[in-house]
Amino acid sequence: MGYAQLVIGPAGSGKSTYCSSLYHHCETLGRSINIVNLDPAAENFDYPVAMDIRELISLDDVMEELGLGPNGGLMYCMEHLEENLDDWLTEELDNYLDDDYLVFDCPGQIELFSHVPVLRNFVEHLKRKNFNVCAVYLLDSQFITDVTKFISGCMASLSAMVQLELPHVNILSKMDLVTNKRDVENYLDPEPRLLLSELNERMAPRFKKLNKSLIELVDEYSMVSFIPLDLRKESSIQYVLAQIDNCIQYGEDADVKIRDFDPEDDE
Repeated sequence: MGYAQLVIGPAGSGKSTYCSSLYHHCETLGRSINIVNLDPAAENFDYPVAMDIRELISLDDVMEELGLGPNGGLMYCMEHLEENLDDWLTEELDNYLDDDYLVFDCPGQIELFSHVPVLRNFVEHLKRKNFNVCAVYLLDSQFITDVTKFISGCMASLSAMVQLELPHVNILSKMDLVTNKRDVENYLDPEPRLLLSELNERMAPRFKKLNKSLIELVDEYSMVSFIPLDLRKESSIQYVLAQIDNCIQYGEDADVKIRDFDPEDDE
């Protein structure tokens, strides 16, 4: 059994910084993880890259040879990855043992995890290779400044949950950059009636029924909740990692180690 995190979220939400901090945190603990770059446009890394999509295809080459723009070129690269799951990816995965832990640093194009099937098929391939996979959705905490943006972030996360059909951990990143943390904390365990009241105030009266349905979806089904992440605090990183490990059952199949003891010594 292998283990994997699929790190997704909008561009600029701090995915690569999260991967870097996670790597250095685990290195300090003496725990081995492998970071995989799935962004064909990435250039600089603050962590060792175990696997790199740019060995298969790069965005610069696609833009130059096919005359595509950045977004179209990136989608072409990801579709090329999808076509090579049984070749390139399988060959790369064969280099890792059953208990290895992979973290996939994904591009930030939202269509990749909202409606285009590339990442869904990528995940299905990992499952066939006996990997337990968890989606880690990052949302910039500085984006959550009012109820309309909060609901928008929830719906984007929910879209990824429905598309990927994976255990899901939602993270509010960049908490270390938030000046007034109380504004963000109000959305970690929000009061539905206050959310609805604030939403109705900010939107036209004709949206009242829609607002009520959105709040009920977020509240009654507990579909979306966020964990704050402050990269300055090792305890914050450890808490997030523990939540993800629990989702993918990391370590649950490890052999229980029992210390040998002499009953006579205890007398």
